[in-house]
Amino acid sequence: MNDEEALCTDNTPLNICMVSDFFYPNIGGIESHIYQLSYCLRKRGHNVVIVTHAYGPRVGVRYITGNIKVYYLPIPPFHEQCIFPTMLVTAPFLRAVFLRNDINVVHGHSAFSPLAHEALFHAKLMGIHTVFTDHSLFGFADVSSIITNQLLCMTLATCDHVICVSHMSKENTVLRARFPDPWSVSVIPNAVDATKFPAKKTEVVAEKQNGKKRVGEEVNVVIMSRLVYRRGIDLLAGVIPNICDKYPGVNFLIGGDGPKRIVLEEMREKHCLQERVILLGRIDHDQVPEFLHKGSIYLNTSLTEAFCISIIEAAAVGLLVVSTKVGGVPEVLPPDMMRLAEPDARSVEVCLDQAIRDVYLQNPDILPPEVCHERIKKMYSWENVAMRTEVVYRRAFAKEMPTVAEELRKSGSNNLKKQEVIVPKTKHKRRHKSHDQKLIF
Repeated sequence: MNDEEALCTDNTPLNICMVSDFFYPNIGGIESHIYQLSYCLRKRGHNVVIVTHAYGPRVGVRYITGNIKVYYLPIPPFHEQCIFPTMLVTAPFLRAVFLRNDINVVHGHSAFSPLAHEALFHAKLMGIHTVFTDHSLFGFADVSSIITNQLLCMTLATCDHVICVSHMSKENTVLRARFPDPWSVSVIPNAVDATKFPAKKTEVVAEKQNGKKRVGEEVNVVIMSRLVYRRGIDLLAGVIPNICDKYPGVNFLIGGDGPKRIVLEEMREKHCLQERVILLGRIDHDQVPEFLHKGSIYLNTSLTEAFCISIIEAAAVGLLVVSTKVGGVPEVLPPDMMRLAEPDARSVEVCLDQAIRDVYLQNPDILPPEVCHERIKKMYSWENVAMRTEVVYRRAFAKEMPTVAEELRKSGSNNLKKQEVIVPKTKHKRRHKSHDQKLIF
């Protein structure tokens, strides 16, 4: 029996606290991840509570499906469903939650969440082991990324273990957080409950006439995404008019809302595509399977993505997936279930054009919906994610508990070594630019 199996067979129940700014009633990938993981950990015999901020009148203790206790702290969101970071306001609330529930492990989610960062910091002050899951990719050049990366350095300095949702996300996190121990970073992908996304019924799209296949009446391309810049909405607006001009029977059904909706509305008005480009707005999670069943192709135009759950949901119902080749997307599905394009309008248009032709002509390379559903069911399950996450908890719990000062001192010295400026001595008294100067960042 190896070490990982030995950790899995330990039946000692843990008291786990999930913390993030993003949770229900807000809808998204992080919210779904926290709930599904908590539900499966409860089924494995652990005690799980969830901490988030207030959502409108939703304040206090609530119980959700699975008898999971959720603490909605009386702290309102400040911007983009996140609280204002203070390090002080949350301290008494978090301390009360940790002590009242005898928490062993605090699990923070999302680098965008100030509440998660503060919870990990306060947990270490109280001698509680911490785990952090990073759900996103960040850059290195813009101001917001620089600030967030510096905050992440401080957070991970006091974190016992880090989980990333893809191998690309792991590389990104280790680099931008200057993590001193890459072996303390594990890759555990997201999952999907395939039973909620049944395979759609097979429809005959192409018909034979005079010995040749003719194009059927309609093919629907569905998009399910937040309408923001990083989801490639500007790129999508450049692709839709050309495809509509080329294929009169192709319609676009777009679910989701956001500040970039105006871009799609302007494109639709300019090209008179009101009847072929349908903007449905926000769609409740329980209505997503029904929405996906209306399509034949699922299009994802994200410019950056650590792990895209929506393309797994689309593949589970049997849609042919066309996506940009960014971040951890190539790791999500095998090549026979997904077509990849470069993140530019021309490449996406060519890839989508070929996918539409294959659907029209019933290309035998396209897998039947029932086959796709069964493959997704075997590839992704929340039970497997919970088991692997439990192993991470055991490893974190087995580590010695250093003080916060020791961890910050170690992280600070590591950062200084990387940012040290080395300038060799010169005999000249005047200042001048030397070609021998070497900068190490």
